[in-house]
Amino acid sequence: MAQGRITKYQLIVVGGSAGSLEAVLKIAEVLPVHQKIAALIIVHRKNDAKSILASLLSARTHFAVKEIEDKERILPGCIYIAPANYHVLFENKSQFSLDSSEKVNHCRPSIDVSFESAAEVFGETVIAILLSGANADGAAGIHKIKQAGGFTIVHDPASAEVDFMPQQALEQMKPDKVLSSTAIAAFLKQLLQ
Repeated sequence: MAQGRITKYQLIVVGGSAGSLEAVLKIAEVLPVHQKIAALIIVHRKNDAKSILASLLSARTHFAVKEIEDKERILPGCIYIAPANYHVLFENKSQFSLDSSEKVNHCRPSIDVSFESAAEVFGETVIAILLSGANADGAAGIHKIKQAGGFTIVHDPASAEVDFMPQQALEQMKPDKVLSSTAIAAFLKQLLQ
């Protein structure tokens, strides 16, 4: 990748489900505090469970970590977590909105919904990472980001704890990189330096 392209990214979107927590934490660890980039984490979780994801991420990163509220401003240097039972959309490059419409791929939040919205709003300035999971959510969305010129990384199914989600993505498109969770973190660190 050409050095001149490295600084263009404004957003990282990460989607995962079963077996993705370890990779999410590794990604959080490598986010450089000096970069003007924000991150959105969309993970499938129980609607009634109090999430400890924010505290786990906070312990691993210099970024501020918070669960999204409706009309939340998007600020660089923050990791935003999709709240349970809401789809996360991008109104524009500076604001989220939450949506409680029908589930997509049996999920709310849906990775596809957020990825497709990121593709429309951020286009080539987004990095999308699709991790381990047990359903096809995220496969269509990461394909849209690739078509919009964004940079795409898919968890290598051979090293994913649950290979179905990344395998579905690979059946639909050719991502820029297919990597293990450790390699995703190392590559992201290099990409954002």
